[in-house]
Amino acid sequence: MSFSAIFIIIGLSLFETVSSVDNAIINAEVLSTMSKRAKRWFLTWGMLIAVFLIRGALPFGIIWAFNIKLTAMQVLSAAWSSDPLVHQSIEKSAPILLIAGGVFLLFLFLHWLFLEDKKLGLPRSEKFFMKQGVWFYAIVSIILAVITWFALKQNNLMALGAVVGSSLFFITHGFKQNAEEQEKKLLGSAHSDLSKLLFLEIIDSTFSLDGVLGAFAFTLSVPLILIGNGLGALLVRQLTISNIERIKKYVYLKNGAMYSILVLGVIMILHSFSFNIPEYISPLMTLIIIGFFFWKSKMVLLK
Repeated sequence: MSFSAIFIIIGLSLFETVSSVDNAIINAEVLSTMSKRAKRWFLTWGMLIAVFLIRGALPFGIIWAFNIKLTAMQVLSAAWSSDPLVHQSIEKSAPILLIAGGVFLLFLFLHWLFLEDKKLGLPRSEKFFMKQGVWFYAIVSIILAVITWFALKQNNLMALGAVVGSSLFFITHGFKQNAEEQEKKLLGSAHSDLSKLLFLEIIDSTFSLDGVLGAFAFTLSVPLILIGNGLGALLVRQLTISNIERIKKYVYLKNGAMYSILVLGVIMILHSFSFNIPEYISPLMTLIIIGFFFWKSKMVLLK
């Protein structure tokens, strides 16, 4: 395995871990109200579903959906395949996939920046945008219109991809909002372990989309995405079991995840318009951004 591939896997694992911190916190809080048997089931079978089925099948399914002429094995082995048909097919579909993922991630960041409660990692700028929250929907609508306008000049399917990315954001956002309400009900009442397990699996599926779409900013290679996201998901599970209270003390990790999402979203959109950005930029920027906010969190703990 080349140094570039290892670097991509490290970046993917770090991004998946940090972007899933909220997911791990919800898991830990709900698990604390469940029986030992239910906990064991979730931390074994639930982990297999989250790591191998969701984070494994989703990137594979996305690539395949954009390249229906390829076989399943061709998609899975695309990173090492010498078949020109495979490479041409993936390259042709890449702009549509990238613009959809880029718009999704960009909207995800802007929603956090304008509307979500947060620990202020960059106080002046973040406080300013929070005061302008009423403009969020107007701004994302204008951004979508501008991106779609330029996309139509290149490829009608790219324009459709931008709209799909926007739709995915609002659909998953609705699920997440509902999940917050359901979490409060589950923690404050005597729901069955089965209902809590179903809730956790739905939450895992919803949160996994952020990490999977962000992964395409690192690489279009399904095997590398499977390894990187899989390692990140395993680490999230470990945090859920043992160190979640410690992780909560690193108050700016969410900021690091969201600014990484901004950078990855912009990179994906630029890639879709044929801007040539070196492959190492995505993992490098992820390491720098998350490293900075980890250090900032560490300084808070040392005070």
